[in-house]
Amino acid sequence: MGTLRRLSANEQVALLFVILFGLLLLVSAVAALRQLREREGRARERDLRFRRELRAVWISAVVFWAAWVSGAAGATLLFGVISFLALREYITLLKTRPGDHRSLLLAFFAVLPIQFVLVGSRSFDLFSVFIPVYVFLAIPVVSALAGDPERFLERNAKIQWGIMVCVYGLSHAPALLLLDFPQAQGRGAFLLFFLVMVSACAQIAQEVASRRLRHLPLARQIDRLFSYRGFALGVLIAGVIGAALYWITPFKAPQALAMALIAAASGTLGEFVMRTLKKDAGISHWGNAVAVTGAVGLLDRVAPLCFAAPVFFHSVRWYFQLKP
Repeated sequence: MGTLRRLSANEQVALLFVILFGLLLLVSAVAALRQLREREGRARERDLRFRRELRAVWISAVVFWAAWVSGAAGATLLFGVISFLALREYITLLKTRPGDHRSLLLAFFAVLPIQFVLVGSRSFDLFSVFIPVYVFLAIPVVSALAGDPERFLERNAKIQWGIMVCVYGLSHAPALLLLDFPQAQGRGAFLLFFLVMVSACAQIAQEVASRRLRHLPLARQIDRLFSYRGFALGVLIAGVIGAALYWITPFKAPQALAMALIAAASGTLGEFVMRTLKKDAGISHWGNAVAVTGAVGLLDRVAPLCFAAPVFFHSVRWYFQLKP
């Protein structure tokens, strides 16, 4: 631990990526060896699902590494592109009308870039209220000027919700890289890694716990595996993991535990909301959605981060009284 503390922040982050990619290489090698075995039925289906999940983790790790290497400006641009793709996927699941086109153009080509420019310029006070206040008032005005009153409230609510999740929520991820802790300079990458780790662990633990334990589904029509017991156990496990990772953050162990519980709970609930969205769109799983809507499951991947990032960001900023 003494040797780790003597390393600079950049050296510590580099070591973190060496460990991360090393573990992924090890898991990938084990998965490749398992693939050589002849497996049928459910076992084969589980292997295919595991390889898809592993591929998604690889992509996420590479994106995380690229965000760190490219610096604050590059990370903001990178997450802006991901936000654009997530919003596009969200829109493909909706039934839009010609009267919505002006609002959609505003969302994609004005709201999204302005939000991420505000993040990159560290205008945290303005970027926190730009979408919830100004954009939410502007969208219905633009829609009303299109002259189409049919299902006006429903259509605008869907667009506003997509902007809130895919743009506002995701924009807080690069904002974590820009937080300035007086006694922990350059620790933003660790904060983002901490958030992603606890969110992912909570989601995985919740699903495993719900499969293994006897439970009463909380919302059977949406997800037969989601339960109070599984949710609580997943959040608790993620909290313990977060407390164990306190040394890579500016937090003390109790603070890391509290922040991990907050991030885990909000991320797990966010992923559950996106499952509800799929049900509403008539999609059982993303594999069926590709040919119909062009959706490839990006929303499923980023949903925990979209919900957890703003809650985590503002909790950290409020608790430590951080200024732009």
